[in-house]
Amino acid sequence: MTGEAGAALVDEERSLADALFARLSEAIVSGDFGPGEKLSEPRLAARFGVSRGPLREAIRRLEERKLVERAPRQGVRVVTPSLPAAVALFKIREVLEGLAAREAAERATPSDVAGLEAMMAEHRTALERPDAMVYWQATANSDFHFEIARLARNDQLFDLLCNEYYTLFRLYRMQHRIVPGRALRALQEHERIVGAIADRDGELAEFLMRRHIASARLSLEASARQ
Repeated sequence: MTGEAGAALVDEERSLADALFARLSEAIVSGDFGPGEKLSEPRLAARFGVSRGPLREAIRRLEERKLVERAPRQGVRVVTPSLPAAVALFKIREVLEGLAAREAAERATPSDVAGLEAMMAEHRTALERPDAMVYWQATANSDFHFEIARLARNDQLFDLLCNEYYTLFRLYRMQHRIVPGRALRALQEHERIVGAIADRDGELAEFLMRRHIASARLSLEASARQ
């Protein structure tokens, strides 16, 4: 195999691993692979029609993101979310996303603000549908928190929120999104944060974001005690 052919093969396997990581992550977040479920390499390879190399790379990335756990003689299993782990993660979110909101208020352009306001209008319309049960932001492009992190224009902060922790955040958000009444309250809190960003009030935007994350954490804790 020539050097160019070898490099092309490596690039192809890397791209395949990227795609597999994305698909497996989404399957875990959506519940297609349930908590504690074993991820069998032969079954996954057959399901996705891929070789073991890219699949193992994708699973390694899932381990790095704390979405799966590997145990001796048990293989790889989907992480089982626990209340203490969720609370700890929400506290991290509170600090990081508060900073992101402050920096977004300082750096967002009028076009950015218009985009946020349009997003909020779309989310409200979706929640007002008769069949709407939860506030489900399915992709990064429709995710309010992802967009705030992007508008902060802070590469290190974005990497922490949207690469290092993003999928794990979404997994734990799946738990608290079913708390009764939480969906509409979350949307209203998002709208207030957008208002603070539109006013370029970084201090208020950070305060509102931190209170928003803390409120979600407290709702989750209260629900777990019932």
